[in-house]
Amino acid sequence: MPETEDSAKFAGQVDGYDRLWVPHRMTYVAGPNRPKDQGEHDCPFCAAPGQDDEVALVVARGERVFALLNLYPYNSGHVLICPYRHVPDLTDLTTDEANELMAFSQQAVKALQATRQPQGFNLGLNLGAVAGAGLAAHLHLHVVPRWRGDANFMPIVAQVRALPELLGTTREALAREWGA
Repeated sequence: MPETEDSAKFAGQVDGYDRLWVPHRMTYVAGPNRPKDQGEHDCPFCAAPGQDDEVALVVARGERVFALLNLYPYNSGHVLICPYRHVPDLTDLTTDEANELMAFSQQAVKALQATRQPQGFNLGLNLGAVAGAGLAAHLHLHVVPRWRGDANFMPIVAQVRALPELLGTTREALAREWGA
């Protein structure tokens, strides 16, 4: 629909750009479900292990760490590896926790390769809010599958990602493959 003078008053200045509106993101940006970074009692990563796997999107549980899907993924299959302990920094992990964190990241890559056939991966830790951690109080490692062309015009121009699959479907496939 072309912008009219009336729609420009409602939507802002007429600038020649079409917009894709994604109001569901406000749940994360400003809504009541936005993770708080105020301690264990408000931490979604501390709450997840006490919930049902399907509800919390938990893919696998280990002795010291667990894997779950990112509720706000960069790509389909975006997995987070978290220690059970509420610690903010890599240097806070015990040797056993650090070893299991890395073993789980390897298993996440294997499960994603088997179920989603990505062409590459980004793995990373954002330590501290200034480094990009949305929830800096609880360490978590991102495992993001990548495909050629997945950074197309949508995220670059419209800041929107098109995800081809529901999170529950992805969780089910990865959980089934995890122990295989």
